[in-house]
Amino acid sequence: MLPLPGAPSTSWAMYRARLRAAFAGADPRVCLAFWLFGLINNVLYVIILSAALDLVGPSVPKSAVLLFDVVPSFLTKLLAPYAIHLLPYPTRVVLFAAVSTAGMLLIALSPAYTDGNGSVAVKMVGVMLASLSSGGGELSFLGLTHYYGEFSLAAWGSGTGAAGLVGAGAYALATTVLGLGVRATLSASAVLPLGMVLAFFAVLPRGAMRERGRLGKTGSEAVQTGGRGEENERARDEDDVPTGDAEDEGLLGAGKRSAPAAGVHTPWVQTFRTNIRRARGLFFP
Repeated sequence: MLPLPGAPSTSWAMYRARLRAAFAGADPRVCLAFWLFGLINNVLYVIILSAALDLVGPSVPKSAVLLFDVVPSFLTKLLAPYAIHLLPYPTRVVLFAAVSTAGMLLIALSPAYTDGNGSVAVKMVGVMLASLSSGGGELSFLGLTHYYGEFSLAAWGSGTGAAGLVGAGAYALATTVLGLGVRATLSASAVLPLGMVLAFFAVLPRGAMRERGRLGKTGSEAVQTGGRGEENERARDEDDVPTGDAEDEGLLGAGKRSAPAAGVHTPWVQTFRTNIRRARGLFFP
């Protein structure tokens, strides 16, 4: 914890020592990669909201843009966690970047509302694509922090916080100071998702992710081959122990009771349905 400014015991040397201790062990490449992930994954959301008036015109409520920019991302984050693990991380990054770029190009290249043939609906489809990509990217990158420790999560949070300032500032700078049109500004922003691809494949060291993946695979194979009987016996012994805590009931309790025994492979469709039923308890107790 940093000392209070103005205290008799504070000095610049002490601040520098505390900061070095706070960031000890941080990998600059990991921090930079996750900062870019957080920035780029959320900056298009801010740019779309900044351009709301230019997208739909004065006759359509601006809240419609916010609605189409929030609801698809919310639904993605609500449902995708039960199936997104089927796609490896490299595939996800490329897919979400492509969908986000396609959405921004659809917004930018569709006719303006001032033209006679302008279609607001086409722009809203582009907004939905960008929102879906943002929700899926948030799920993936937050899950990816599991392999890289606490500094990756801190860098991700810093990047998401900077997205608001960078997105609104960049749109205002481009349209007012530089004199670029809305179409040119949005077309240029369609290139930004490529930064996530470069950050993942060129900046982020993926050795930790591969190593933990191999360890997890080796451990699961050992359980399936050598420890199946012991795990099943231990599971039966644990089931015989009564649990009196009320906190174990409900959603978490159902998850514990429905957990399959070690080494038993449950079809992903059945697992998905089970998780949906459990998640329903969050909204309908």
